[in-house]
Amino acid sequence: MVGRRKYDSDGCPMAHGLDLIGERWALLVVRELLLGPKRFTDLRRGLPAASPDMISQRLRELGESGIVRRRRLAAPAASWVYELTEWGSELEPVALALAKWSSRSPGMHPDAPIGADSVVLSLRALFDAPAARGFHAGIALCLNEDWFRITIADGELQAIRGEPDSGDALLRSDPDTFSALLTGRVTLADAENAGAVSLEGDRAAVERALQLFPVPEPIS
Repeated sequence: MVGRRKYDSDGCPMAHGLDLIGERWALLVVRELLLGPKRFTDLRRGLPAASPDMISQRLRELGESGIVRRRRLAAPAASWVYELTEWGSELEPVALALAKWSSRSPGMHPDAPIGADSVVLSLRALFDAPAARGFHAGIALCLNEDWFRITIADGELQAIRGEPDSGDALLRSDPDTFSALLTGRVTLADAENAGAVSLEGDRAAVERALQLFPVPEPIS
């Protein structure tokens, strides 16, 4: 981090935290790794507005800080991936709290384009645990070419990256349409009629699940 402007001249932990993740794109690199390891090409796809050099620089800095590490996958994949360290993973509640807080901003545009990881992480940020008590569902979610497993079990949510093994329903869509479903800007039926959603399995379970992620009211 030599040569970078630093915030923590007064020894404040918050200022030091900004030194670690406050550079442009740093926290968004963390966001892209919260759901699991990614190759560099996957990170570029998730951060299309960031240049490859910028992503490389942030990965290097986050690695030096102990937040991100690079690991080679076992054969037959044998490719290099980036992942959060155990300490880096502790940023999840910070990132989710920031997402939930900023969703109340009057400047937030819910209809703006959104990435697959972002919209799945919004499930974790907005999940209404009390409303989900007594409800159980396993939903395989495919957003373009990205697969996720959504499991709701009696007030607890698990939303992780991965191919489906079994479940109550399979929902195929794209991130923008799925975001519109979550925010109520489009109904499941309308999205299906438009060809933007394909649903197999327990329709009632999916409709109930979509109601468990209320968007906070914007500030007045």
